[in-house]
Amino acid sequence: MAVPDFQSLMLPLLKIAGDGQEHTASEVVDALVLQFKLTDGERKELLPSGRQARFDNRVAWARAHLKQAGLVESTGRGRFRVTERGLEVLRSSPANINIKRLMQFPEYAESRSVSRRANHHDEEDEEPGQTPEEILESSYQSLRRDLAQELLQRAKNSSPRFFENLVVDLLVAMGYGGSKKDAGQAVGQSGDGGIDGIIKEDKLGLDVVYIQAKRWEGTVGRPVVQAFAGSLEGQRARKGVLITTSQFSQDARDYVTRIEKKIVLIDGEQLAQLMIDHGLGVAEVASYVVKKVDLDYFGEE
Repeated sequence: MAVPDFQSLMLPLLKIAGDGQEHTASEVVDALVLQFKLTDGERKELLPSGRQARFDNRVAWARAHLKQAGLVESTGRGRFRVTERGLEVLRSSPANINIKRLMQFPEYAESRSVSRRANHHDEEDEEPGQTPEEILESSYQSLRRDLAQELLQRAKNSSPRFFENLVVDLLVAMGYGGSKKDAGQAVGQSGDGGIDGIIKEDKLGLDVVYIQAKRWEGTVGRPVVQAFAGSLEGQRARKGVLITTSQFSQDARDYVTRIEKKIVLIDGEQLAQLMIDHGLGVAEVASYVVKKVDLDYFGEE
């Protein structure tokens, strides 16, 4: 089954706490994994940031909402237990617990009202199955996808010389090629046997990488990659990077995994993502720092 949303986790979590005992966040996560029969893949599924498991994040927010409504209370770092109000809710045998049901509790309703006023939106604007982190990261990924598409289109529309400089700037930003001057002299000068340039693998020049970079429109198939590999053989080279503004066929990708030489294939989508990651051709508009409570500061809990 799919990972349940955080509202669907509220009642199961409260039922676990309903025994009146103190529980830890980790043991509740493990119990809910078993209850919802999540697969190992679903259990380990990460948020887009890759910093936290999606399920752990949703369990944490389910618990936070229950605490906000006074149904559970903290008893220490990462520990909690049910309150008398929480037991009363369980005795009423609710079919479910969600944000709408929690609004009956004054402190919860007031807290949500403050949050809505601070963020200038209505409750209806929220994604009921997403936690705040998921909403934030989903918006970020959407903006990043749009930015990548625009970058790729501009790269496709650029002149051959500009595209060569773009490749040089990206490789230097990634730590290859030594200085910009050295890299600029190396790339775009050869054109020998399918090789567009040679660039240092590191600043000391202990090894070199051969490059082919083209603004292809259609899918790049195995013959192009195979020809590049042949060019490397002619230069007695061991490493190469093949960059395209389009995409590689699966046959081409399979081919580079079966040969002795190390050839890295960078398609248009990856090229745009690398440009974003290394700040090439983009300008920062805004930066947001997401903070959480420092539990070490409140160490007496």
